[in-house]
This record gives sequence, structure tokens and C-alpha cells, in this order.
Amino acid sequence: MNRPPYVTNERLYHFIAEAIKEDIGDGDHSTLASVPADMSRRARLIVKHDCILAGVDLAKEIFHYYDKSLDIEVLKHDGEQVKAGDIAFVVSGSARSILTMERLILNCMQRMSGIATYTRRMVELLADTKTRILDTRKTAPMFRMCEKWAVHIGGGKNHRFGLFDMVMLKDNHNDYAGGITKAVEATVKYLKEKGLNLQIEVETRNLDEVKEALATKAADIIMLDNMSLYEMATAVKLINGTVKVEASGGITEDMAREIAETGVDFISSGAIIYSAPNIDLSLKAF
Repeated sequence: MNRPPYVTNERLYHFIAEAIKEDIGDGDHSTLASVPADMSRRARLIVKHDCILAGVDLAKEIFHYYDKSLDIEVLKHDGEQVKAGDIAFVVSGSARSILTMERLILNCMQRMSGIATYTRRMVELLADTKTRILDTRKTAPMFRMCEKWAVHIGGGKNHRFGLFDMVMLKDNHNDYAGGITKAVEATVKYLKEKGLNLQIEVETRNLDEVKEALATKAADIIMLDNMSLYEMATAVKLINGTVKVEASGGITEDMAREIAETGVDFISSGAIIYSAPNIDLSLKAF
């Protein structure tokens, strides 16, 4: 499966190296003490609950980063709908290497599969509308790449990766700057001075702020934060396709369909990441 552009080798190998260092420390003494160095074995990744599988590509990278001689036979791929009892892959080679990487692999895949599954459910709710599901920056520190990767696998659209790849003027930015107009004007000036070509998104809390954001003629996206369905529908008519419209603010599954029907382009949801339950998987020797 094609990786999203933020899954660079630099980020990927930094994450894997730090995760291994965190877990192993000065050695996996349980394995070193009990398993012969020359033992070769196999293990299979067993799916315990129906889900959208995610993290297979990452698991291969982790195994091969630690031990290039391991062989991984992939039976189910990232993004596939799998069922309890399915075997996602079989890993063969050093028994020590398999055991030492087991928990890191499972932690990543269980979390990513949960996010991909929740995301897919939200995407399917809006399947016959023009509205797309976006993720947010409400991610676990140092695990953002994997969480956003899981959203991508589940069919959601990734929003900005961090603070550096897009301008988002939230309510606090606007209040500190003295209002939306001043915040946008200062941003346009800053981007020009720095030679940066970044999209500008402006958060609005009411229809007057929507009108103000529109009047700047510099916003690429207008966010409607915690507005009623009536306000959102009215805002969409006011904006009339001149910029993209994003609905945000505590949006859950039972609200998503009605919000999409107001005509917004995007619904951003932190919940598809932070509220997604882990999926039970196990790596078993055989």
C-alpha cells in the first residue's frame, strides 16, 4: 500500500529506533536467558476481532530494522476488512528476534487497527455525500505519524501534520491578535516575508465571524466551530463555494450525517483517533 507523504524514512526509522530503545534498554533479558541464540521458529499474527487491519507495513519495517534476516509472509494487507481468526502474516527466523519485537509490533498494530476501523465507519456514514472526514492534531506525542497513517488506511483525509505545514488561526490566535481581520492580515504579511506558501484556515464561532473571515479574501478554509445545524447551513450558503468549509467541535458518529447534509466540505474529528478502541491481536508461535 502506498504510504502517505509524511511517512518518510527519516521519521519512520527514528520512531522505530526510539521505540526499540525504550523497550529493550540494556537487553531483553527474558528472551536472552531462556531462548537459544541459534533457534529458528515461526509465529503468526492472529486477528481476534473483526476490523480494518492497519500496521502491517509498519510491522515489516520494525522486524527488518531489528533483524534483516527475518522473513515475513503477508496474508492480509493494510486497509483490508478482516475477521476474527484471520492470519495477517507469518514471520519466520530467529526466535529471539521474534520474541523481542512481539510487543512493539502488537502495540502499534492494535492501536492503528482501532483507528482505521473507527475512521472507516465514519467514512462509510458519509459515503454518498461530498463531505470528507479529517483528522486533527489531537494525537499521542511521538505516535502521531502512526495514528495519522491509520486514518489514511481507514479512508479518512489527513489534515495538517503539525504546526509547520499549514496556518490555522484558532479562536485564541484571533483573540490575541485583536480579531480575525488583524490575525489574517498579519499572517498574509508574515507568509510573504518568509516566502512561505501555506494554506490559511480561520476558525469562526458565529455567522458574524464567518462574514469577517470571508471579507479578508485570504482564507482558504473557514472552520465552523461548535455551530448549530442551522448556523452551519447558513454559513455554507454565505460562503457559496468561494472557500472550503470545515465543521468542527465534538462531532460524533450520530451527528456526522446531519452535519454533512448542511453542505460542508469537511468534518474534522479528533475522536477517530483518541476515542478509537484498540483491536485485540496476538502473535503466536506455531
